[in-house]
Amino acid sequence: MNEPLVTRMREFGTTVFAEMTRLAVETGSINLGQGFPDTDGPERMLERAVEAVRGGWNQYPPGPGLPELRRAVAEHRARWYGLEYDPETEVLVTVGATEAITAAILALCEPGDEVIVFEPYYDSYAAAIALAGAVRRPVTLRPDAGRFTFDLDELAAAAGPRTRAILVNSPHNPTGTVFTREELETIARICRDRDLIAITDEVYEHLTFDGVEYVPLATLPGMRERTVMISSAGKTFSVTGWKTGWVCAPAPLVGAVQTVKQFLTFTASAPWQLAVAYALREEMDWVAAQRAALEAKRDRLMAGLKSVGFEVFTPAGTYFIQTDIRPLGFADGHELALRLPELAGVVAIPTQVFYDDPSRGRHYLRFAFCKKDEVIDEAVRRLQRLA
Repeated sequence: MNEPLVTRMREFGTTVFAEMTRLAVETGSINLGQGFPDTDGPERMLERAVEAVRGGWNQYPPGPGLPELRRAVAEHRARWYGLEYDPETEVLVTVGATEAITAAILALCEPGDEVIVFEPYYDSYAAAIALAGAVRRPVTLRPDAGRFTFDLDELAAAAGPRTRAILVNSPHNPTGTVFTREELETIARICRDRDLIAITDEVYEHLTFDGVEYVPLATLPGMRERTVMISSAGKTFSVTGWKTGWVCAPAPLVGAVQTVKQFLTFTASAPWQLAVAYALREEMDWVAAQRAALEAKRDRLMAGLKSVGFEVFTPAGTYFIQTDIRPLGFADGHELALRLPELAGVVAIPTQVFYDDPSRGRHYLRFAFCKKDEVIDEAVRRLQRLA
């Protein structure tokens, strides 16, 4: 039989996250690769989910999502960012942010349209763009004064006559950078000048550190009407397995995304939707405490990685620390990631797989710090074998 997979998806195999998690299981290594916490979210939120299951919320919820969650999302956006969204027409519940991003790209991009992405990019972005028959235009984030940022001229040059959208992830996975207001104003200006749609992946919106300001792109002048704002409960409330996300945007954009989304999953997860609605209203103090705990975990793992000999970039947000492996005498991050279980009993993610040109990220490894302190300490102890 000839290759059955459609041509546009042949560059994509098993995700690096599945590959490295499998390697962790097979070798008994500590998994600092995939970004999932090893502790649960707020207890009362979990109880609400159990109550919903036992209370009969086990059939299809409405396609756009349960009204209770859509109202809670709209209230959250108004309370935190001053953004008013109509929960009836401007909020859509999705099966996690990944589905929301994919549905948005499929809904808004014609074959041949171009989508600007900041690389290194989360791997689903490239796959979603390929599924739409669109073309990705990467703008590379590079270290500058200890954080990753983009060149303004390079971003402007990437926006051409076929550009349809800019996909913005801040706080950014995998670099941990949080775009400054000035950087976002540059993005906004290009969107306004070129009449582009912004698709924003904001799943780490509440996980920023060191007092770094988080600014949603939709809050900038002229951007609410052209931004598809995406977030989810997974990272905010440490329930990545619940896959409960949402889209906030003007009604025509939400309607377009929903038209596609309904034929992907239609709907899902009524019990989790009710529990997340409760959490958005009542558990933000838990989120603040979680953010402080994660900042301490970040510092703990950074100190350990520095003691091993990695060059470490301080993340302003997310679950992840980006490191440069060259001070340890290694040159290829993917090769080291495959050997790391044998060398040290630890799994990390090679950042180069998130670039159009892997050579740009060949010397980086990403480590996740959303783990128990004792797990972090044991991972660092094992990594000392590299020193």
